[in-house]
Amino acid sequence: MKNTNLLTGECFETKEIEKEDINGISDDEINGKYRKGEMRIVTEQGRINLDTIVTLLESKQNGRDKYILNPEYQRRKRWTNKQKSLLIESFIINVPIPPIFLYEVEYAMYEVMDGLQRLTALYDFYKERFALEGLEYWKELEGKKYSELPENVRGGIDRRHLSSIILLEETAKNKEDAENLKQIVFERLNSGGEKLTPQETRNALYSGRFNQMCVKLAENEHFRKMWNFPLEEEVESLLLKSEDDLKNTSYSSNDIKSYRRMDDVELVLRFFAYRHIDKLTSPVEKFLDNYLKQANNYPNETIEDLQKLFIETVELIYKVLEKRAFALPKKENSQEYKAPVKTIYDSMMQAFAKNIAHKDIILKNKEAITKQIYQNTDDLNRADKDINVYLFDGRYNNHKDVSKRIEYFDNFLQQFIQ
Repeated sequence: MKNTNLLTGECFETKEIEKEDINGISDDEINGKYRKGEMRIVTEQGRINLDTIVTLLESKQNGRDKYILNPEYQRRKRWTNKQKSLLIESFIINVPIPPIFLYEVEYAMYEVMDGLQRLTALYDFYKERFALEGLEYWKELEGKKYSELPENVRGGIDRRHLSSIILLEETAKNKEDAENLKQIVFERLNSGGEKLTPQETRNALYSGRFNQMCVKLAENEHFRKMWNFPLEEEVESLLLKSEDDLKNTSYSSNDIKSYRRMDDVELVLRFFAYRHIDKLTSPVEKFLDNYLKQANNYPNETIEDLQKLFIETVELIYKVLEKRAFALPKKENSQEYKAPVKTIYDSMMQAFAKNIAHKDIILKNKEAITKQIYQNTDDLNRADKDINVYLFDGRYNNHKDVSKRIEYFDNFLQQFIQ
């Protein structure tokens, strides 16, 4: 199935980039490559005294922040006060702390690539935004803020330092080299420890106008309600709650985990990428990577039109089906499965977007659509049993299967439009 409703400038090519042939390269050629300095990173090491953190992060150069706490490198894993407290305790007992990594975007202006949580924890500590809690070795300091600590302890913390490694501006010859450099370093820094999700990596490595639009669209209130993601005004407090505390909210720990992993941003990206369903390839993660890299170069007008299309599609579906929009259809002799799933989302969003020009007619038939939308699925499933393919079975998500689901929803809507 090919989308015939693509916008001007909305192109996507899936041709693989040819890999460099490294067979037969001699030692002399390898040595020559090394001497030329290819992929050699110029760094500088530094030490940041802890009692200068506040001044450092608030410093300006030509009216701009000297230290850019870049949200595109930030994973949605904000530290709790306990985690911040344990970092302070580590400095008290002089446990070695890994260095932070900075990238010099301009002379004496730095982007924080790794270490954002450590820097902001120290900043919050010195600004007295939290009291120490959950300490393991210095429980007698529990409940105290920086100014309330005994003088010797406070002075000891002030004398500690945080190591930094700065990737200097002269490493990269041009903007393209700088982006490649940041990608390599980011991937290597995050190759250990807690593995990043594909979307977290995507968000950091392929940041651009289109990616920023996806992040912004993920804040859409109707979209978040249908997926039960926390609303933007709730996020700050929810991320700091324990699993027990979440029981008193309308969100589960899985809802918060999904938000932390940036699943909401990936869902937005999927909507745009699946408009090119005829080019869907496996693995889907690679398909989304390739699409985002190209979409970041879309003209501004195309990005604005796609943004409008997403908003109108989400709001139309919400007005018709509300929070049960992306749930699987009810199976025989079972209760309706109420959680939203990608199997329905991917196909339903495409069908409604295709028919967005007829939204008034669709809204006029809201009650009938809500009642009948899955009315014929049992017959369709029975017809497909011989080839072991079920229309809404999440195990089947290749190009053919997703296209078939889009076709089902499109044909269903056409009954009312025609």
